[in-house]
Amino acid sequence: MGGSHLHIRCMAHIVNLIVQDGTKEANLSIERVRQAVRYIRQSPARWKKFQECCEDENLAKKSLCLDVPTRWNSTYMMLKRVIEYEGAIVEYADRDIGLTLHLKFVDMVDKNSTGTLLSSDWEGIKRITKFLEMFFNLTLKISGSRYVTSNLHFLEICQVGVYLNQLISNEDHVLAKMAKNMKEKFDKYSGDTEKMNKMVFIPCVLDPRHKFITLGFALRKMFGEKGAALEIGVRTYMESLFNKYTKPVDSDKNGQFSSTEVDTSDSRSGGEFGNFFEELQKHTSEKGGASSKSELVKYLDEEIEVGKSNFDVLLWWKVNSPRFPILSEMARDVLSIPVSSVASECAFSTGGRILDSFRSSLTPKLVQALVCLQDWLRSEPQPISIEEDLDFLEQLEEDFIMPQLHGSNARSPIWNHYEKLEEKEDGSWTVKCIHCGRVAYYHSHYNGTASLRNHVKQSADCCGLWLLCRVEFSVGLWLLLWAVVVCSVGC
Repeated sequence: MGGSHLHIRCMAHIVNLIVQDGTKEANLSIERVRQAVRYIRQSPARWKKFQECCEDENLAKKSLCLDVPTRWNSTYMMLKRVIEYEGAIVEYADRDIGLTLHLKFVDMVDKNSTGTLLSSDWEGIKRITKFLEMFFNLTLKISGSRYVTSNLHFLEICQVGVYLNQLISNEDHVLAKMAKNMKEKFDKYSGDTEKMNKMVFIPCVLDPRHKFITLGFALRKMFGEKGAALEIGVRTYMESLFNKYTKPVDSDKNGQFSSTEVDTSDSRSGGEFGNFFEELQKHTSEKGGASSKSELVKYLDEEIEVGKSNFDVLLWWKVNSPRFPILSEMARDVLSIPVSSVASECAFSTGGRILDSFRSSLTPKLVQALVCLQDWLRSEPQPISIEEDLDFLEQLEEDFIMPQLHGSNARSPIWNHYEKLEEKEDGSWTVKCIHCGRVAYYHSHYNGTASLRNHVKQSADCCGLWLLCRVEFSVGLWLLLWAVVVCSVGC
């Protein structure tokens, strides 16, 4: 196709830019909640008082999430958790006048005070959270790595566009303003039909649950009269793309079955019967009936499949590849296009693989063997998840806060992995990991056991022989030796 439709924007990044523009309108209410959460989490005494408020409201004792202001998904998770504890936070504000004073005098970026939390703030936060929920779920859906996402791309875009159009006329002025700002950013990436990559629409057509029936409806719903013209352009583009796959396949078939052809030129040439066979062959090629229809036409003429939540589009094409050999090859290439760069970013991320001073002294072959072995052992059939592990974060906070609340008698399970070496006068401890021998320092008033727990959880960064903590010594040693041999041969 001349390389005219190679570039497809990351949908997750587009959603991120759209939502960031929208949340600016509700910045005041969000900032008040953020400052309230920060105030409660600042000291163990405040946290203990907040837990008492949770008991009075019959609420589970879970941690309040403090967001990262530059990451809207963390803001959504903070607001979602805060809504569950609205009653406890309101009661805490009545008990502790310090929270009200903190919200009254704390300065925002524009040097204006946030003010106290009002009932209108809670109502606005609930609407904003519900508003952001669709974008959060959309980001999770398109960031999957174990299923096809390209067939969902345009339909999800259409859903966002229709949703924003509805909210622009909402009675809530804050939501309407948010939707308007987001729609302006949305139109920048997906509002111009002439600039849209037509390859975005092809996976939807290759989904037997949708085809052009769904695509045509979505185009008209999103673009109006321009959608009908765009549908014609998509049909033309898909036919030209299908022809690109047809030509090489036809040539292969001709070479494959050439030995089965029989030379009948002698019996059909010359005499008064020669013209009859030529006319018969011409008529057969032009009026070949149903067999003369291309695979694309046959596929589009068939009824659509009944939609199922667990429908596997790749499995459908695999089963129907004998009926559509050319089209199935085309579907395999088109449906493999990712609509998000999250999976590739995770695959090439160097987080947790930075060499420290100890590893830098190792030979290159041994470092390569350890990195490869770590990658092989850590590879699990689990999908990529961009959600925060709230349970793990809560456990970290409990290990940090509980010893300060209950004294030195409280013991965290993390100490099952460490041996105490020395206790200094300032209250800090020198401890050693029982798995790899790494020496660490612990102080209850600074980082608590967070760094110790993180070290155990990410034991792959602990030492090159971390697998000795998980498998038998003999098995781990043989795997390491095998990795060294493989890397040596590869070099």
